[in-house]
Amino acid sequence: MKNYVYIVECSDGTWYTGWTNDIEKRLKAHNSGHGAKYTRARRPVRLIYTEEYDTPKEAQRREYALKQLTRRQKEQLVCGSGQEMHRSRDTQRTDTGKEDRKMNVEQFFDQVLTVRLTPDRQAIDIIDQTLLPGTIRRINLETKEEIWEAIKKLRVRGAPAIGITAAYGMAVLSSRIQAQDYDSFYREFSELKEYLASSRPTAVNLFWALNRMDDCLQKAASDGRSLDEIREILYTEAEAIRDEDVQISRNIGEIGFGLLKDLKKADRPVGILTHCNAGTLATGKYGTATAPMYIALEQGWAGDDMHVYCDETRPLLQGARLTSFELSSAGITTTVQCDNMASLLMKSGKIDIIFVGCDRVAANGDAANKIGTSGLAILAKHYGIPFYVCAPTSTIDRSTPTGEQIPIEMRDPDEVTQMWYSERMAPQGIDVFNPAFDVTDHSLITGMITEKGLCTDPFDKDFDKYGI
Repeated sequence: MKNYVYIVECSDGTWYTGWTNDIEKRLKAHNSGHGAKYTRARRPVRLIYTEEYDTPKEAQRREYALKQLTRRQKEQLVCGSGQEMHRSRDTQRTDTGKEDRKMNVEQFFDQVLTVRLTPDRQAIDIIDQTLLPGTIRRINLETKEEIWEAIKKLRVRGAPAIGITAAYGMAVLSSRIQAQDYDSFYREFSELKEYLASSRPTAVNLFWALNRMDDCLQKAASDGRSLDEIREILYTEAEAIRDEDVQISRNIGEIGFGLLKDLKKADRPVGILTHCNAGTLATGKYGTATAPMYIALEQGWAGDDMHVYCDETRPLLQGARLTSFELSSAGITTTVQCDNMASLLMKSGKIDIIFVGCDRVAANGDAANKIGTSGLAILAKHYGIPFYVCAPTSTIDRSTPTGEQIPIEMRDPDEVTQMWYSERMAPQGIDVFNPAFDVTDHSLITGMITEKGLCTDPFDKDFDKYGI
């Protein structure tokens, strides 16, 4: 039986890569809404590229390799193959420039894809975010120590991206476990899981992803799968975690875009304030707090229909270095201001809405996010500005009753005193208070945007409603 790796073009112009042993059946599934989650809301799809392989394993490996390619690389592959590259009538529109803008957004995503596997699946390929925006450098993480250090030192950061990295890490590292029996394999797997879990104590996505990989392994074992099959299944699960994160971010973005549409005025751009980086650099794609802006671009808004103000986010400057880099690169009007300028900015009337991300949400809706977020929420409450937390359900921890129980990571004093300076900017030996996060009380949050819906206070009741 032949196995096919294929690329289809969806109705919104995006491309989806998959593999199957029955092309016609798979196309019918995609177009009926019973195919992959990604294509359900993007029907119809049309086939633009195929490759044939003799075994499922060969096809799966090729699928993984194709998924790591940029859109431009895929286009070169399709064009070079001699296969016809179809374009739907909708994606050929040029009268408003909407398609050009959409393609620019897609090309932007291709350039800044945060986490992916290398084509041989032996390493994790990431953008080193500690070097942005001055240097755009991709590095490969091959060992458990390199993966741990990249998470700890914020080379990869943002709750969803950390989870994806952890999942890929477990797949890559598990592929090298030499054990010949399940008990020995699982013992080594558990040691790797515990080691990676120690890198960031607050990031609930880290533990969520590691536990999901563990559950996947145990289910495969209970189904009688061999160790070779289990290793392959772990790769498949890690890829699924990334694909699901992309869809989660898109869902959050579509809900947030609905809020932006309600605020749009003819005479001026919508003023948006955000804190830290909850963008595509922090996720598989789209981001969480930035997703509404990217969806706006895909829906035809111009970059100057929005004006995003980015808190610089001391002490690591994720807003100044990362969010402003992302948004301005995507063509969105962007301004950076120091964290302590937010009050004056809100008072000036330039801010219509605030979107922030989060790292963990308690059962009552208290939300832990980058230090400074709670202060922003207090100011927003004072000035009557809606304050929304963009929270994938994987960050909502119903086992933690309130924010009081969320551990707060304390970080290296050097981040405050000398990290960004040519000379030390505080007296030698001075004590430094450097918490990574603070907790925003649920009473200050206008709404929590999850991929399942918009939740409002009392949050626990809405969590129940959406099955979170």
